[in-house]
Amino acid sequence: MSNNSIPGGWTAFNFDLTPEAKKVFTEAVNLVGVTYTPFAFATQVVAGTNYSFLAKAQTVVPNAQTRVVKLHIYQPPQGQPHITQIIDIQP
Repeated sequence: MSNNSIPGGWTAFNFDLTPEAKKVFTEAVNLVGVTYTPFAFATQVVAGTNYSFLAKAQTVVPNAQTRVVKLHIYQPPQGQPHITQIIDIQP
């Protein structure tokens, strides 16, 4: 996270996923039927941390198209992270 961030504001998207960001993503995204591969993230410090991930989404069915989604994940100060929203990104 940048030292220049505004309290409660989002960081810019970072295309080098940190070990912490990868851990939060992996713990929160355990959906069956879709494989998500994150390629960028931003954070917002609140009472806990909000993460916004850009990810490739591949539905696990024959001939499914890969799409891009934005996943919002909340990491509370105590406990497991969880998905709060998944948004399809359209061209």
